[in-house]
Amino acid sequence: MMKTAVVFDSAGTPLHTYRTARDVINDRMIPEIETTTLTCSVKGRALIILYAGSQDIINADGDRLLSDYITENNIEFGLACSSGVVTKDEISKILHTDTRAKVSDLQICIRNVWNFCKSLQVVAMNSGVIVNKNTGAIEFTITSGGKPFSNAKDTIQKLHGMGIATYIASGDRTDKLLKMADYLGIPHENVHGISTPPVKAQIVRDLKSEYGRVIMVGDGVNDIAAMKEADLAILSEQQFCRKPKMLTDAADIIIRDVIEVIDIVSGDLSGYSSRDLGSDENGGKCREKSREADSKH
Repeated sequence: MMKTAVVFDSAGTPLHTYRTARDVINDRMIPEIETTTLTCSVKGRALIILYAGSQDIINADGDRLLSDYITENNIEFGLACSSGVVTKDEISKILHTDTRAKVSDLQICIRNVWNFCKSLQVVAMNSGVIVNKNTGAIEFTITSGGKPFSNAKDTIQKLHGMGIATYIASGDRTDKLLKMADYLGIPHENVHGISTPPVKAQIVRDLKSEYGRVIMVGDGVNDIAAMKEADLAILSEQQFCRKPKMLTDAADIIIRDVIEVIDIVSGDLSGYSSRDLGSDENGGKCREKSREADSKH
């Protein structure tokens, strides 16, 4: 078999993620939201990961401005993705001068996700904000958390047994991703955190110089650049099946379960209909499972 590497995004591919956002401007909660889609729906927005511990945020004064908390605690940040060019200086200015978002806006997101995840084996939990350079404001606070899909570990182990190298390229914090990598069995050196779309694409390009074939498995619009660079682009609909048409257009194959990657890597595409091989005009609609034998795994 050709020397092959498979690059996974984290949320929505090996990891079942619960995300919640608080709309600071309109004072409302948005549960089960795809934060990358929310970010990319408006020009000038940027999805920011805050390097702050969840418990530290919970213990802080909820009435304080989030910008004051970030400034006084020297909270660092990472850019996960953006809609258009948003510079680090523009982001930093918003994070340190915003006058609307409070610590409580983030606390409520953390508590919401924790209530969902507390009975699970949580391997990744991140908090952050979505800023808009055009309004100069923090528009949303966000938290995500979850655990690997039930068959994710088995998928990785089987790929390794086939001699396939596995990587993670994600916008999430590296320290959180390493916990998931330990569970799945992915080497730490193959884990790339806080990867913006251009960084993910560069990772794929770099791997193509080392491997005969590089496969990208993603689930969001922030994976499109890497999917276009890959020799084979796989879109996962395991968690969310309503995807933007530009995302389905970028995919060579659409799957509903991460275990399907094994057959795809081995070249067995007999169980897929033409609807799953590449894009179609129904890009935004849920697809029926087209596996002829879903139960065989």
